Amino acid sequence: MMQEQELLDFMRETAYKPMTYQELEQHFGISDAAEFKEFLKMLNQLEDEGKVIRTRNERYGVPERMNLLRGKIQAHAKGFAFLLPDEKDHPDVYIHANDQKSAMNGDIALVRITSQSEGGGRMEGEVVRIVQRAVTQVVGTFESHEAFGFVVPDDKRINRDIFIPKGEFQGAVTGQKVVVKITSYPEGRSAAQGEIVEILGHKNDPGIDILSIIRKHQLPEGFSDEVMAEAEAAPDSISDEEIIEQGRRDLRGEVIVTIDGEDAKDLDDAVHVKRLENGNYLLGVHIADVGYYVRERSELDQEAFRRGCSVYLVDRVIPMLPHRLSNGICSLNPQVDRLTLSCEMEFDSKLKRVRHDVFTSVIRTKERMTYTNVRKILTATEEEPETELKERYADLLDMFTLMEELAMKLRNKRMKRGAIDFDFQESKVIVDEQGKAVDIVKRERSVAEQIIEEFMLAANETVAEHFHWLRVPFLYRIHEDPDQEKLLHFMQFASNFGYVVKGKGNSVHPRALQTLLEEIRGSKEETVISTVMLRSMKQAKYDAESLGHFGLAAEFYSHFTSPIRRYPDLVIHRVIREVLENGGALPEARTEALAARMPDIAQHSSERERVAVDAERDTDKLKKCEYMLDKVGEEFDGIISSVTSFGMFVELSNTVEGLIRLSDLTDDYYHFHELHMVLIGERTSKVYRIGDEVKIRVSRVNMDDHTIDFEMVDMKPRSDFKGVADAGFGAGRSGGRKRSGFGRSGEREAVVGRGGKTGRGKESRGGGDGRAERNGGQGGSRGGGKAGRVPAGEAGGAKRKREGADRGAGEGASRAAEGAAEQSPWQDPAKPIEQVRGARSRTDMWGLPISGSRGRDADTGEDPDQGKSIDGNRSRGGRSGNRSGGGQRRSDANSSGGVNNPGEEGKSKKRKRKGGGSGGGNGNATAAFVRKKRK
Repeated sequence: MMQEQELLDFMRETAYKPMTYQELEQHFGISDAAEFKEFLKMLNQLEDEGKVIRTRNERYGVPERMNLLRGKIQAHAKGFAFLLPDEKDHPDVYIHANDQKSAMNGDIALVRITSQSEGGGRMEGEVVRIVQRAVTQVVGTFESHEAFGFVVPDDKRINRDIFIPKGEFQGAVTGQKVVVKITSYPEGRSAAQGEIVEILGHKNDPGIDILSIIRKHQLPEGFSDEVMAEAEAAPDSISDEEIIEQGRRDLRGEVIVTIDGEDAKDLDDAVHVKRLENGNYLLGVHIADVGYYVRERSELDQEAFRRGCSVYLVDRVIPMLPHRLSNGICSLNPQVDRLTLSCEMEFDSKLKRVRHDVFTSVIRTKERMTYTNVRKILTATEEEPETELKERYADLLDMFTLMEELAMKLRNKRMKRGAIDFDFQESKVIVDEQGKAVDIVKRERSVAEQIIEEFMLAANETVAEHFHWLRVPFLYRIHEDPDQEKLLHFMQFASNFGYVVKGKGNSVHPRALQTLLEEIRGSKEETVISTVMLRSMKQAKYDAESLGHFGLAAEFYSHFTSPIRRYPDLVIHRVIREVLENGGALPEARTEALAARMPDIAQHSSERERVAVDAERDTDKLKKCEYMLDKVGEEFDGIISSVTSFGMFVELSNTVEGLIRLSDLTDDYYHFHELHMVLIGERTSKVYRIGDEVKIRVSRVNMDDHTIDFEMVDMKPRSDFKGVADAGFGAGRSGGRKRSGFGRSGEREAVVGRGGKTGRGKESRGGGDGRAERNGGQGGSRGGGKAGRVPAGEAGGAKRKREGADRGAGEGASRAAEGAAEQSPWQDPAKPIEQVRGARSRTDMWGLPISGSRGRDADTGEDPDQGKSIDGNRSRGGRSGNRSGGGQRRSDANSSGGVNNPGEEGKSKKRKRKGGGSGGGNGNATAAFVRKKRK
């Protein structure tokens, strides 16, 4: 029987020309009628899936040979989209809003490439055909208009309302959250049409907000009867006969403990450490053998595959497996026998792993420890001796001390080899019984969390390497090297602060990035550099091949330690037990079957992980907005966490983040400089950048978009300026017109007039060209949710990730422009640029500083210096350097080389000169105009 892959490989050959099904039948020598029937079925299925194209003359070929590309649509709230191709090595394709036809976020589509850059890096395309729909239901707010209705989707990536005919209201009224089934998809200017299938409740009712997010991400809430029946059939305990029959190693005599959070119920990992007679450390990591109870292709297994992972929302957990298993027979509760998979590792005095063993076992944990108690025991002082705790766990004190000693040594070794550890603050929203947010507390990362983190990392690496060399089908957790262009942008950005990232050619070892993080620790620029570094990296994901983990500087890495809440862990548990039962290898047929399935499992698990992270972030943002609702008008101290072309985001000490819009900065007109990620005042030269401390007032909380707006405290209005400022300098004579945002050098800058908008719609943090934004619709955004101090490249979640490798870094694009620039003007946000450069300060007749560079010609609007390099220390005179010549004054923001905004120069006012000069003598007229405005 011919395999699907065999046919596709044949069609991808260079010599292949599209054939009819009769020609294909003849080529493959299909003579049997049953085999021919199966062949036609396979051909039709491949065509339906978009993997094969049938031409008008009934010939078949693969899309890539016909200038078509198959992949997943990733839509953005601004209207554009990207195609993420099925081919791993193919770059993403940008799709303009007008070229998407009826495609929606998540759809599988065929796209024709319409243009590409010279190097083949950037591609544009148009959707030719929708292969598979991803969005069939939409959650949103219903609005009734008597004869018809609309549903405004909660998912901003669906940027058109859903039209509801009169007869499909199902009793819904304005303001209710509803679930809509799409009956026809948007085409051209026509909106999508649907029918209401479920009314969740009014948007202000308790619990409806979280329920809407659950429906929006299509998260399952309950388990089917078939799944629950299988879960109920699982035993409550294990017997000695079971242990002996399976040949498990008996570790019930060992002192083994679990260390988890106070509210954790699914205890899937336990550890023990002891010193051997030869002086070496023996570390044992024991993971619940979930695969023993969840058999392959059972109802439980298929449901776990569909879910991919557990989802940890603010007020609830949506588990991957029923609680009957996750909190019962699969949870390593104290003083009961449990079946486990164990990984024992022996380390010598230099922390070299000299021996390891992976085996099935049975354990009985001695204590159910919490992070808080372990931390208190290990950090006890004379002032706080923690006598009661030490007496209660007296027989475990030595092991905890040994655990700390080994964990810190493992950590130091990991840091030396180049693992990247970010140190971002993480928080938890506390809700009451009604689900209302009542407090936000910071998550601590104490020595107890670090102990478990290091032990899980060691086990994951050991298991990955062990089974890699056995050459069996496996799932690995990979983190690819950063994109060279993004990394170059980051290195140029770091150079602005005087830091150098060492590397050879176009590659950088993660050790160089970790060294930089250590250099900036405690400095003012720590936040800004860490944030931009995080954005320059790719997302970690699952793969069937071991490609290494850049953020951990690990050659082999897998997820082995959480089979209760992650499907990839469950899959490799089955593989491990199967290999152990077959004497270290798998039968050839089984190897082929597993190898065929692993890539699909890896891709699906990665996608489900992204959905879980998005849902967790949505509920986090929602509850933080709810918490700040009654704090409108209150003042807080905060730190600038991101700077964009439409404003800046400020993070408070409780990790709540809000936007200060450019239009609300009323003391000056601010220019966004993309290369340095700063906002620079046009007259004052005041600089706002990431990491600066500011005092803000909460001005607005939008519960529909889950956004918070801040405003600066004691912000003086622009009208306080004397002279030219009152004449509308920088805003046009109308005083409120938005000014040009494009300089001649091609660097995009943005300026907004008083009360004006930047025209960017929603506050997507991508700022700038949408083509650089593609992280799940948040592209040039600030990456992911908040991260604890964890290795780079891992996607985050609300629950503690035991490897420390699952919080944080999204694949946001670093938006730094090309070319390094000077360092000093950006170091002090309060100093005017001219003072920083050491230039001699001059003022004109109105008391405003005069810059040293020329502006555009007063009469023609042409720039006499166009095409020349712009330097902050240029001659102060006109073309000949004569101060009394026809020179023209630029604004401060335009005078400095790094902050030039040539698009503004044509509107600069002329200097009044004593001599008439050939440049035009309108100085008196300008002064009169200013005096008139001042009166």
